[in-house]
Amino acid sequence: MTRLSILSLKSQWAALSRDRKRLCIAAVLIVLALLFILQARAASEPEPIGGPPMVRRLTEAQYRASMADIFGPGIPITARFEKPVRADGLIAIGTGEAGMSPFAVEQYDAAAQSIAAAVLSKERRHQSLSCRPKSEAMFDEACARSFLTEKGRLLFRRPLTSAEADKYVRLARSAHSKLGSFHEGLELSLYTMLVSPHFLFRIEQMAAGSDEPAGELDAFSKASRISFFLTNSAPDDELLRAAEAGELDHGWGLRRQVDRLMKSKRFEEAVRAFFADMLQFERFDDLSKDPAIYPAFNSDVAADAQEQTLRTIVDHLLTKKGDYRDLFTTRDTFLTRSLGVIYRTPVPTRGGWDALAFDKDGNRAGIQSHVSFLALHSHPGRSSPTLRGYAVREVFLCQQVPDPPANVNFSAIEEKAHARMVTARDRLALHSTEPSCAGCHKVMDPLGLTMENYDGLGTFRTQENGARINTVGSLDGTDFNTTDGLAKALRNHPETPRCVAERLYKSAVGRDIVWGERYYLDWLIAAFEKGGYRIPDLMRRIVLSENFFTVTRPAPVMATQRLMKSNKTERDRT
Repeated sequence: MTRLSILSLKSQWAALSRDRKRLCIAAVLIVLALLFILQARAASEPEPIGGPPMVRRLTEAQYRASMADIFGPGIPITARFEKPVRADGLIAIGTGEAGMSPFAVEQYDAAAQSIAAAVLSKERRHQSLSCRPKSEAMFDEACARSFLTEKGRLLFRRPLTSAEADKYVRLARSAHSKLGSFHEGLELSLYTMLVSPHFLFRIEQMAAGSDEPAGELDAFSKASRISFFLTNSAPDDELLRAAEAGELDHGWGLRRQVDRLMKSKRFEEAVRAFFADMLQFERFDDLSKDPAIYPAFNSDVAADAQEQTLRTIVDHLLTKKGDYRDLFTTRDTFLTRSLGVIYRTPVPTRGGWDALAFDKDGNRAGIQSHVSFLALHSHPGRSSPTLRGYAVREVFLCQQVPDPPANVNFSAIEEKAHARMVTARDRLALHSTEPSCAGCHKVMDPLGLTMENYDGLGTFRTQENGARINTVGSLDGTDFNTTDGLAKALRNHPETPRCVAERLYKSAVGRDIVWGERYYLDWLIAAFEKGGYRIPDLMRRIVLSENFFTVTRPAPVMATQRLMKSNKTERDRT
């Protein structure tokens, strides 16, 4: 602004009457107040929306962790869990959509029998029982009730009702009368609890006392949601006590429990479980490699590959409290000797793990350059730019790529898979002329082709079938020709932090995001960015937010309640 214009404004202001000056000042103050209010609203949590209460089946990891926490480590679980269902990119959501197959029922039955027998065996019963029966041949009701209500509270993640406690005590008494053993009677009751839907499923309930469309979870549903999100296991005794005392309904009580759980060793298990789910590690159960082409691959290497990535994630996010985005550029990792063979990196420790950093010119940056990602998203006998590009989009950016048409002809690509002087880029060029294929391959192949420097197992290479590999690629407008370039592009992509924030929230509540929660998600991501993209801070913000516990009443339930209320009103009138 020039000196002349400033003088002009001063003269105009001086010419105004006193009343007009007051009006101008008031208008400016109102605008400033509105801006302050808008800024405060942007910083505060939006109005909670929530979704329906969920019914979610325990995952295998949650089942095993619950048994270890309730009964102690080393409890045998003689069962094979069926393959989990994945929905919207997460098993954590699939657990709310999966049914119960006959095979699953059989395996839960077998597991329950082995657990109950071990808990009440002669070797362990003194650890499990806080009381001793007066005689093995006589039924001690007080001791039975004490054991069953104590373990039932932990298994059902809430106190047993009086009717439930009486039922399990009667069952133990009936079994005792037939078997002549107090502990075998308890074993049958414990087995019955272990096959109950109240243990196998996380059944959420709305808090009583309101028939409004939206409300909060009840105290024990809150405790379960908190515990499984922050520990991947059932609520412990202290968290259940806090729920029973009503402390989770107050900010101070909620913060105390959240901070306590996040300081525990079990918080690491929750972080590992989330990323194992996000990275689709359950698919390793079905992963196979051609032994003639990749002789270094076996089940031990598959397990070590997953553990390498999870150790790297925990070290970076929890130990070092690092920026989430730097997971895609970090060279720090952990290796065993069997992995060292694949990475062509010497590992000093025999039969253990060594912390090390890849060289800057070692063509390894980020978890997307780990064997766990590269081997999983490849074919049994060769690499796949398409599968890897698809995985980067789906896993790290939460972008959906359509499945290929049912009539795609892969024979031309398969025939040239090992042809002399033919690379993956040459083979994929065949798809560029197919209109039904070209659209999707344009978003997958450019970034997957840069990862062609890694073979189908993840070992670095510069040639394929005798021809030099061309690694030129791009990701949404960012061009690169090295794996380091891809790492930086992925690290700096705006969807990278948004994707993990969205996935974390979906995992926490066990469902997809409803439309109204987009504002909540924007608020969550803005806070994630402001806090330096720290995952523990993001998880804490999620669990302390009102939206985390807000649920909406299912429509049929609301309709039934309205009908009952209408009928009552009609009866009152009559």
